[in-house]
Amino acid sequence: MPQMHRTNVRRPAADPAARSSKRAYHALNSSAIGIELGLSVAIGLLIGYYLDKWLGTQPWLMLLWLVFGLIAGFRGVFRAVARADRAADEMAREDGARGQDQEAGHGNP
Repeated sequence: MPQMHRTNVRRPAADPAARSSKRAYHALNSSAIGIELGLSVAIGLLIGYYLDKWLGTQPWLMLLWLVFGLIAGFRGVFRAVARADRAADEMAREDGARGQDQEAGHGNP
C-alpha cells in the first residue's frame, strides 16, 4: 500500500514559558553588544599603552592597538546584529506557522 503524504499534520503548540525565556535570552544577548565593543576598545588601548611604555614608541603602538580594538569591537557588533536578525526571522517563522495552524483550526487559540 503506497504511503500518502499527510498535509494536515498538527504541530505541537510551543510552550509559552519557553517562548518568553527564548525572547529574554535574545534580549540579553543583544544588550551585551555595547559591553563587547567597549571592552574590545579598552583592551586594545591597554595593550598598546603597555607596549609603548615597554618599547618607548609612544603613542604609535597605542594608536595601532586602538584600531585593532575598534575593528574587533565592530566585528563583534556586526556578528551580534546578524545573530539577532536570524533569531527574529526564526521567531517570525514560528509565529507564522502557529498562525497558520490556528487558521486551519489546529492548535490552541
